[in-house]
Amino acid sequence: MLIIKRHNTDPFFNLATEEYVLKNFTDDTFMLWRNSPSIIVGKHQNTLAEINIEYVKNNNIPVVRRLSGGGAVFHDLGNLNFTFIQSGKTESLIDFRKYTEPILEVLQNLGINARFEGRNDLTIDGRKFSGNAEHIWKNRVLHHGTLLFSSHMPNLADALNADPLKFQDKAVKSVRSRVTNISDHLGIQMDVMQFATLIHDHIAGKYPDSRITELSSEDHLNIRELVRTKYNTWEWNFGYSPNYNFRKVVRTEKSGTIEFDLDVLNGMIRHIKIFGDYFNRYDTGDIEAALTGIGHNETAILTALEQFNIDDYFSGLTAKELMSGMF
Repeated sequence: MLIIKRHNTDPFFNLATEEYVLKNFTDDTFMLWRNSPSIIVGKHQNTLAEINIEYVKNNNIPVVRRLSGGGAVFHDLGNLNFTFIQSGKTESLIDFRKYTEPILEVLQNLGINARFEGRNDLTIDGRKFSGNAEHIWKNRVLHHGTLLFSSHMPNLADALNADPLKFQDKAVKSVRSRVTNISDHLGIQMDVMQFATLIHDHIAGKYPDSRITELSSEDHLNIRELVRTKYNTWEWNFGYSPNYNFRKVVRTEKSGTIEFDLDVLNGMIRHIKIFGDYFNRYDTGDIEAALTGIGHNETAILTALEQFNIDDYFSGLTAKELMSGMF
């Protein structure tokens, strides 16, 4: 077992590292890593439907899509992530219990009655502290999971508090669970890095052939290129979302009520209709035409609106105020 020591807390780099190791290493591998505050969404999710867009914008929180399925999660430095990457026969690669067993052993050695429950969760007293997901590539499996150790729970709730009424789609939806921090159940003082050391030591002892290593300079260069071309792109993190319909009603003192209805395909606005009791000098169909065929993201929308004096179409509104109704 190759145990790769990880130090980077950049979420784009860390998610890219998983794919890079999966596809370019041949050894069975174990990694522990942490992300600075960020939201990680499942491969098959509609990103905008999973996040509290205002909270994310106001707090400059990165949003990154991962390779595996499952639901959206909030990461911070109090959350420890673990990754197993192993080769095997295709029919036996998916095994959530196998890859979570070492984690349970560490916790049980600390006197914590942690359990595997449901499809892919680890719990303490019925409250979730770890969600797990897997991705198959050829004859290799990537299994990764979260370990809430000392995460800031209000941030977790606020970041993932999306409005379910805005979207109609068939994307995989996150299921919110009652969660807990591991540190709340310890009988001794310990920080997240001391806990990480316990896990590292346990894995090294469990696999006698284990070797501890770090990513090379060449690995870092290749991973950064993967970040540039994939993991830090709008196309992967937002545009990859399944098709959806978006609807939002906003009420303003200056313009009254405005309703936005959007059909989005591969992250691009294919049809938009704007209704309301607003006043206007010019036909708002001009605005709808300008927004058709562009990406459902703030930069693209604001760029398209630059050619208009928005007050002529929606009395009293600015371009930014109008754009806010589309998220």
